[in-house]
This record gives sequence, structure tokens and C-alpha cells, in this order.
Amino acid sequence: MPNFLQASSDTLAGHVLRGGGVFVAQLVRRQRVSAYVGYHAFGLQESDDADLPVPFPDDFHRGVFVGTHPGRLDITSGGHTHTATVDVEVWDAVPPPQDPADWDEEAEVGLDSASGQLAVWSMHTGRMDEVITLAESGGSWRVRVSCAGRAEAAAVSEREGTGSGVERYLLQFWPTRA
Repeated sequence: MPNFLQASSDTLAGHVLRGGGVFVAQLVRRQRVSAYVGYHAFGLQESDDADLPVPFPDDFHRGVFVGTHPGRLDITSGGHTHTATVDVEVWDAVPPPQDPADWDEEAEVGLDSASGQLAVWSMHTGRMDEVITLAESGGSWRVRVSCAGRAEAAAVSEREGTGSGVERYLLQFWPTRA
């Protein structure tokens, strides 16, 4: 029988163990989407939103970096009107922590997804075309939301009215275990 705790790099139940038996979370998928920010806001919610009790943008949490409703995340931007770059990562477990010096804001919240598919929503344009795939079916997730470029996005919105790619987000999702 193999000794997984002594292996230099083995897989145990779909997870990778490194030397000394240290568990290392694995990146499952990565996706980049654009979010059209309007009125300092955008959101992610169930792709099939027909059964959501509070669809975007109803009851948007103003003044909070990341707010939640069932099946939905509300994200408050530093800039009024612009296109933000959003990198989405899906991990099989808690991802390694980010260096706080790299980000202006960070938050971690829970999200239940009935379908495993999320759509990006804008206050200005409604649902955007791209769909974020967390999994092939629903589940409970944690998400760490990190943002950089908030002050620059605010300045660009003030000076030019709109901009693109100045504000960057990293959303790291991982399944919660019961």
C-alpha cells in the first residue's frame, strides 16, 4: 500500500499532497470576463435567475464592498461608469492567500448556486453575455473577492466619464464541505 503522507507528489482522492503530506489546493479553471460597471456596481447571479427571491439589482448593498443575496453577489466599484476586468478562478479547496499589499479591498463571503452557472450583471445594461462556470451542478461555495485600481477607476470616471481595465478583480471560488 502506498504511503501518501511520505510521497513527494501524489494524488489522494483528487487532491494533491506535496512532500511531508501537505495538502495543496488545485486550480480547476480560470476565466476572464469584462464587467460593465454602472452606478458603482455590478453583480454575479444564477444564470437561470427565474427562481431568485431578490434578482439583481433589487436591494443592492450600497456602501459595502461585497454583499450577498441568495444566488447572488453584489460588488461595489470604486468608479462610477467603466469596464472592469474580472478574473475568475475555481479551486478544489481553499486557495492560497493573496498578498494583501496587492489589493485595495478584499472580502470573503458564501454563495449557494443552484446550477453552478453565474451570469455577470450591470446596473446599466442588465445581463451580460458571458457565463461563469463554477461546476456542472449546484453547490455551496466560498468566494474571495479582491480588487485593485479602485482610486484610479474613480479618477478615470471623474475625468473621462468611462474607462476600461483600470479596475481589476480576482474572484476565487471553492466548494464548501459539509
